[in-house]
This record gives sequence, C-alpha cells and structure tokens, in this order.
Amino acid sequence: MIRFAVSLSVDEAADKLIAAIAAYPMGLVANANGQANCAKKGISVPADQVLEVFRPDYAVKVWAADKAAGIDIPLRIHLYEADGHTWVAYRPASVVFRPYANPQLDGLGGELDVIFNQLLAALDAWRIPS
Repeated sequence: MIRFAVSLSVDEAADKLIAAIAAYPMGLVANANGQANCAKKGISVPADQVLEVFRPDYAVKVWAADKAAGIDIPLRIHLYEADGHTWVAYRPASVVFRPYANPQLDGLGGELDVIFNQLLAALDAWRIPS
C-alpha cells in the first residue's frame, strides 16, 4: 500500500481526483462517502471517502487475462482524515494483480500504475512512509 498526506481537505482532494479521473479519462465507478453516510444515521466521524476507479476497456482486458481477477476491480483510492492530516492510500494495480502470477495482468498492472500516478499527481502530495 502507498500512503501519503496532502495539504487539502478530504472533500477538496476528492474533488480534484474526480476532475482528474474525468479528464484522463478514467471512470469513477463509485464514491463512497463514509462521513456523509454516518451523518445520515446521526453518527459523527472524521472525513472518509473511497473512490472506486476503472474503465470498461481495462475490465475486459482483466477478465480476458484471468476472470477471477475481476474481484479486484475497480481499483480504490481511500481519502481520510487522521492525526490532523488528510491521507491518501491506495494499492497499485501491479501489487493488486501480483498474486495471480499472470504476465498479462502484470502488464496491465504496469499500465494502470502509470495512469493512477498521473491521477494522484493532481493532489500535489508529499509522501510519508507507511
């Protein structure tokens, strides 16, 4: 897992990432806003969002390489508040697909790592060891 802090609020980071995802273009499959969902139940928690990101053409390639790998898509970016910072955490596709020991998935993982690095660069992040 890669984890780093950013000098934005969770909402600002989510907005920037969503814009970058649309501009790339990738697909925002889902945006789970844990803080907003908890608030609906009267529960107060720090900001927490999970962005699920993928694209249909990559899904078809993953399925063709190993149908069982479909459980690992879409890929996720976790944005959350802790220790006075906004944190971003994600598992690179190359790491997600490594257990399949499949050269096709390894290649796709490398392609997706490049895309996700470009998306995450929109946050002007500084990396902190996890």
